[in-house]
Amino acid sequence: MQRLSLSSRLALLFAACTAVVSLFAGVLFSRASEAHFIELDQQLLEGKLIGLRRALHDIQSSESDVRLAEELSRQADLSLRITGSDGRRWYDSSTNLPDKLPQRPGLSTLNNDGADYRVLNAPLFVNKTDSPRLTLLLDITHHQHFLQRMQHLIWLTMSLSALATALLGAWAARSGLRPLRRISTVASRVSAQSLNARLPEENMPPELAEMAHHFNAMLGRLDNSFQRLSAFSADIAHELRTPLSNLLTHTQVTLTHPRAIEDYREALHSNLEELQWMAQLVNDMLYLAKADHGLLMPERETLDLAQEADLLLEFFAPLAEDAQVNLSRDGSARLAGDRNMLRRALSNLLDNALRFTPVEGEVRVKLTEQPDGVKLSVENTGKGIDAQQLPRLFDRFYRADPARREGSSEHAGLGLAITQSIINAHGGQIRCESAEGWTRFVIQLPKGH
Repeated sequence: MQRLSLSSRLALLFAACTAVVSLFAGVLFSRASEAHFIELDQQLLEGKLIGLRRALHDIQSSESDVRLAEELSRQADLSLRITGSDGRRWYDSSTNLPDKLPQRPGLSTLNNDGADYRVLNAPLFVNKTDSPRLTLLLDITHHQHFLQRMQHLIWLTMSLSALATALLGAWAARSGLRPLRRISTVASRVSAQSLNARLPEENMPPELAEMAHHFNAMLGRLDNSFQRLSAFSADIAHELRTPLSNLLTHTQVTLTHPRAIEDYREALHSNLEELQWMAQLVNDMLYLAKADHGLLMPERETLDLAQEADLLLEFFAPLAEDAQVNLSRDGSARLAGDRNMLRRALSNLLDNALRFTPVEGEVRVKLTEQPDGVKLSVENTGKGIDAQQLPRLFDRFYRADPARREGSSEHAGLGLAITQSIINAHGGQIRCESAEGWTRFVIQLPKGH
């Protein structure tokens, strides 16, 4: 079975609501009209009852029949039956009265041969137990016809209202859902080659504006991710092209004619260096791929960051001495984290700082305990980084120094990206600041558990 469209569902819902409201209002109006007529009839019958009792105060009087006929003549649709206390019929004002009438005191309704009557039973003498009984019958057939016509009109009005509401609801739903069709149209045009399509948020109704905003944000994220993936693939090919070309060229040259054993050994050592660099590049890319999929699960152990920083500074001390760079550490802090991962992140930052610190420069590691975590910064003197480059420093394969050789066996531009992944895996953040002759990488880490 084909499912109903949203417009059809809304139209049927509007029609059903209108029908229910119309029916409810019609029933209330019909009941109110019927109660009003009953009240009027009761007032009329009770008024006539008083006049009839006065006319019949002396039932043996010769004038009682005249006064009774005069009283009944004033209401053409009113009839009277008088019965004795033993149930025998004494008097009928009309020959067309039903044989059996309601016997219970008070007001009741009777239908007989297509005619409707309002019946009122009451004693002639209120204070006598053996008093004759008066039964007044008021013909209300015209009232009932009016109520029946009104009910038919209610059903007709309800049907027409439901139909009109369904048509208007379908039109309103179709007009109101036009932005959804626009979203569908935009979504149908989205592909890997066209991720720049966006919905016009300013023309959207408030209920759909937020969805359009999130839809545009989703397209923006997809576009950004696709561009990064394309750039990442191009960067991988770009980085691997030079070492592969070097390996092929070196191997082909070595095999052009027979050589001594030492020459082959030297060629293999040279190839080994390139292969080791390529293996490290592949391992780094796999590490970043795990980080992208949330597979980096750091172990938690209490670490003395001052001690960890001192060990790394001791490791880099020979390189700093050769480069005539001063290494120092200020402050101390403790937190729960993964020792190996944090060592790798800090090592990447120190290696990066040493490479860009001029002779007689300075590299400092600062540790600060904070109420909600730890602040760690690695800063170095030297030429600052342009503000436009700062947001891209953590991109993969990005090099702030364009003079560096392509396919370098030392650095592929993944160190800062790996550092950011490690910090993110610990629930922290990292940023770079560069001003007044200092370049500073600032890390905010929660203390953990």
